[in-house]
Amino acid sequence: MLSKEVINMPKKFLRRDTGRYSKLGKNRKKLQRWKKPTGRDNKMREKRHGYPAVVSVGYKRARSEVGKINGLVPTVISTLKALQAIDAKTQSVILSARLGAKKKLELMKAAKEKKLTMLNVREAKK
Repeated sequence: MLSKEVINMPKKFLRRDTGRYSKLGKNRKKLQRWKKPTGRDNKMREKRHGYPAVVSVGYKRARSEVGKINGLVPTVISTLKALQAIDAKTQSVILSARLGAKKKLELMKAAKEKKLTMLNVREAKK
């Protein structure tokens, strides 16, 4: 079994009946939103065993881990100069959405040479 330190993924809390109705997010990730369960007989609200987890204090991350993805602080990059200033041990790269294809490829090559982790780039075939 893996420890919690290895798996640094926040728990995905889903609204009640998201798996039942399309309008609540069944097969539609963008519609999946957390809403607190209400209702007199709601088992999720009562936090009964066997029902999905409800948001509560115990799920909060450690202060040192807040804002990090896989233990690294994400940094948005749009220039080669900004890429050179990144520390590979503590920071990861997110390429700006406003970049063109040519500049994006240039930044990807530079990041690969520097052995930086890029979060919003799939492995390029070339």
